[in-house]
Amino acid sequence: MLYPNTLEQKLGFDKLRERLKEACISPLGQNFVEKIKFSENFGLVEKLVSQTAEMQKIMQIGENFPSQNYIDATPYLKRAAIEGMLLTQAEFSDIKVSLLTIRLCLRFFENEEPEAYPILGEYAKTIRVDKAITDAIDRIIDDRGQIRDSASSELSRIRKRLISEQAGIRKKLDTILKSARSNGWIADDVSLTVRNGRMVIPVAAEHKRKLRGFIHDESATGQTVFIEPTDVFESNNEIRELEYEERREINRILLELTAQLRPFVPDLQKAYGFLGLMDFLRAKAKLAAEMGAVNPPFFNKQFIDWRDARHPLLHLSFQKQGKKVVPLNIELQEKQRILIVSGPNAGGKSVSLKTVGLIQYMFQCGLLVPVAEGSTMGFFQNIFIDIGDEQSLENDLSTYSSHLTNMRHFLAMANRRTLFLIDEFGTGTEPGLGGAIAEAILENLTKSGAYGVINTHYTNLKVLADKTEGLVNGAMRFDGEHLEPLYQLEIGRPGSSFAFEIASKIGLPNAVVDRAKEKLGNQQVNFEKLLKELDIERRVFAEKNIEVGIKERKLAKQLADYTLLKENLENNEKKIVNEAKQKAKTLISDANQLIENTIREIKENKAEKEKTKTVRVELEKFGKKNLELEQVTEPTPAEEIFEPESGDIIPGSYVRIIGQTAIGEVIGLRGKDAEVRIGDLKSTIKLNRLEKVSNKTYKAATGEKKLKTSAKGVDLNERMLNFSFNLDMRGKRGEEALTLVDQFMDNAIMLGYDELRIVHGKGDGILRTLVRNHLRGYSQVSGMQDEHPDRGGAGVTIVKLK
Repeated sequence: MLYPNTLEQKLGFDKLRERLKEACISPLGQNFVEKIKFSENFGLVEKLVSQTAEMQKIMQIGENFPSQNYIDATPYLKRAAIEGMLLTQAEFSDIKVSLLTIRLCLRFFENEEPEAYPILGEYAKTIRVDKAITDAIDRIIDDRGQIRDSASSELSRIRKRLISEQAGIRKKLDTILKSARSNGWIADDVSLTVRNGRMVIPVAAEHKRKLRGFIHDESATGQTVFIEPTDVFESNNEIRELEYEERREINRILLELTAQLRPFVPDLQKAYGFLGLMDFLRAKAKLAAEMGAVNPPFFNKQFIDWRDARHPLLHLSFQKQGKKVVPLNIELQEKQRILIVSGPNAGGKSVSLKTVGLIQYMFQCGLLVPVAEGSTMGFFQNIFIDIGDEQSLENDLSTYSSHLTNMRHFLAMANRRTLFLIDEFGTGTEPGLGGAIAEAILENLTKSGAYGVINTHYTNLKVLADKTEGLVNGAMRFDGEHLEPLYQLEIGRPGSSFAFEIASKIGLPNAVVDRAKEKLGNQQVNFEKLLKELDIERRVFAEKNIEVGIKERKLAKQLADYTLLKENLENNEKKIVNEAKQKAKTLISDANQLIENTIREIKENKAEKEKTKTVRVELEKFGKKNLELEQVTEPTPAEEIFEPESGDIIPGSYVRIIGQTAIGEVIGLRGKDAEVRIGDLKSTIKLNRLEKVSNKTYKAATGEKKLKTSAKGVDLNERMLNFSFNLDMRGKRGEEALTLVDQFMDNAIMLGYDELRIVHGKGDGILRTLVRNHLRGYSQVSGMQDEHPDRGGAGVTIVKLK
């Protein structure tokens, strides 16, 4: 079910329908375009979209598929079906070329594998164009659409006689023409012509009595008359009679050919339906190519999961201008069925809403949709929309009444298979009452299980979405620094209307804006301010996440390299040990052999002193040569920096646990115990187990510098909850601004932030210079730089802390 009946016009589908008509070659395809309608049948939608996807594939591959002569011959077939009717020569010519196109289409699918184009290939098998009728037409009609001389023996005879007579009469006329030219009756450049189907000679009016014959016509000025000479009168009559005979014979041939065609009319009508479908699918494939549309996976359940979805009409319009549409990423599923989109006016909320409705409607009409690969399509049986103003003087409906009329239908008919779209929910009446009614309606729509997208400015709906299952907040992103829309949808958080900021940018007096904030109350102002700060923080942390991701990938690579190196070292160690064992085996074997030889020689020489001495020397040489150890140079370890320091241990002293290398800072004393911070850990240690060390030792061991200690009794949890790394001081005077900077820096240093953001504006650069000069006095500041141009540029200072 669709609601209202103007849904196509409100979504802009009527414009896509016109584009499809223009892309069709013939009325056959245009008839299919007019019949396009939203389908509630899942199987039919799947079939229609798959047909279009197959044709898109055919056109992308560039196969030899017919692209012309998609002629609508169905009116001719209707007349041919009537007994006694005949089709004209021109009509048979159209039938001939269009049947050739149909046969080329069928031949294309016959030559392809069945799995290449399963749906269109299967449909093509049901189409039959009998060769007998195409041969019969081809035998009568030539490639120029003319009746062949061989169509019948009688026609051949008539045309031969006609040619002969025409040649004879031309010969006679040429003779007369030559004589008239020599007598000066006609000019030298005059030639024969035809009037009323008869060959005549143009003669000057003053000489018309000199040439015997019949005057058939005269020129507009009356200075030339067209005379048929008496000598060719009979020949012209003969030619005219032969032409009548030729016409009668042609009619007889066409009547006979029409009779031959009549039995095949039902099959041919189906074939022309196939031709019309091919024309229609080509138009849809062309439109898909222009939009960059695809056929995403389709499932028979309710959800939306689209990546880089683009509004079709906006995409086509921007394409002509050389611009790109900002794509939309959106996901609706069971636990987050209804998306509440907020944000400033002209931020793209309505375009996003129409993008959702138009893409879903297009798909269920059988068109491919402009989304990125990785997207998936769900199926809805109902689409309800409330977009635009439906006020009516005739029905006495105001804007708000028309909205409520739509809501009544939504509440009565919405179910879990419904997709509804509501633009500017609850507007048109007193905001407090409108917001309350809108909230009650939204609660009922949530219970119905329907899916939807709602645009609103009401804060109570944003709060309701945050605490109700089935609802989810979304925001159209907005550059808070430059007050410019980014046209990007972000799901998961509400958006600010930026009403005060936009009012200030337009030039509304500051006093008026400040007074408006007072009237609104602190709670709403703080809520809008929080949304704005969250948007800035989200963008900053998104960049930080990218940096962290890069570092993690580098770390993962280094870890993989380390693991590989460790494995190689272990393998090399095993190889070295194995080689050493093998060498030891060989060495022992050689030694044993040498000893046995030595003993044998001693025995054989009966222990002669000189021989025994010689054998012992050789044995010693063998030991020195093979068993001598090689010297290994060990690297000298770096000398540990340790400088003890005299004096009592007090809070703030740097200490080392005696007998250990751990070094920390004393943060408090309790009798004979000391509370020591070692890294991020705190521990209580007896004083007699500690020894005081110098700042140099502490810095070498930890890499930290001593920070200024703040006053005691500070609630860090509370400060952390209330602290924002973004300080906005635009409009502040110098002294007031520096006081804010000092408080801001103290809190940031205490909480351990390493990067801060101070918004001072551009202006003349006075406040910027003052703030940066003041920050240079902080030893904890390691550097300062301008923000990225997209987020404020020189109007924002990024402060890096050590």
